[in-house]
Amino acid sequence: MSTATQTPAPARTERAAPTDTGRAGVPFARLLRVELRKAVDTRAGFWLLVVTGALAVLVVVAFLIWGSANDTSFASLLSLSTLPLAVLLPILGIMTATAEWSQRTGLVTFALEPHRGRVVLAKTTAAVVLGLVVVAASAVAVALAHLVGSGLRDQPSDFGMPAAVALGLVLAMVVYLVQGVAFGLVFLNTPLAIAASFALPIAFSIVGGLNEGLYRFTAWVDLSRVTDPLLSGEMAGADWAHFGTAALLWIGLPLGIGTWRVLTKEIA
Repeated sequence: MSTATQTPAPARTERAAPTDTGRAGVPFARLLRVELRKAVDTRAGFWLLVVTGALAVLVVVAFLIWGSANDTSFASLLSLSTLPLAVLLPILGIMTATAEWSQRTGLVTFALEPHRGRVVLAKTTAAVVLGLVVVAASAVAVALAHLVGSGLRDQPSDFGMPAAVALGLVLAMVVYLVQGVAFGLVFLNTPLAIAASFALPIAFSIVGGLNEGLYRFTAWVDLSRVTDPLLSGEMAGADWAHFGTAALLWIGLPLGIGTWRVLTKEIA
């Protein structure tokens, strides 16, 4: 009688753990394009950009029609067009920062890009890029309006503008815009962030006018006051110190708190 021989089962081999191939994650340029598209492909974002540019042009056209002929230079009209921009650009920054939380897309965004700090940086950069595009478009519209107004009034065109004024104007708009991003990150709620971005600076300005001591204090923390020399191109040493302190309070502090909130907040 022969006995059956059993062949041993092949040894079970453990599958090797996947190794890091060194492939990069989502490129920052792609994150930036996504945030730019998200900022303009909603009705609110698109119409906010349209209304912002339209109001800037409308203010300039109204001043050309009813304003003084002596104040229709390109520099004067461009400074005038920044009034609506200073009000509406922070709202653009707020809406860019709160998109994931107001539209409930955070789960998708942070699943595709788990490094939330890169998303915050992409949002801030996208808001600045859009703001600069709006400022540039307003400058072009103001230049055309100035040419038309000069032709209708039979006056020579005046495009002279000091470089300090132009750079200060752009920097002030970027500051207001990033302030909106910072407030949006802190509150992660669009209506609440918009209300706070208007109410808190106004409250500081009112408090500063109560007495002389508070007025000297708010010279260091009132963002609207410290940007006045910036818009006029007359920044001096003390003005830069005031500007840095106010920017640290209204931008640096809320931006740090807001970034921490985004990095640690649970997504429902």
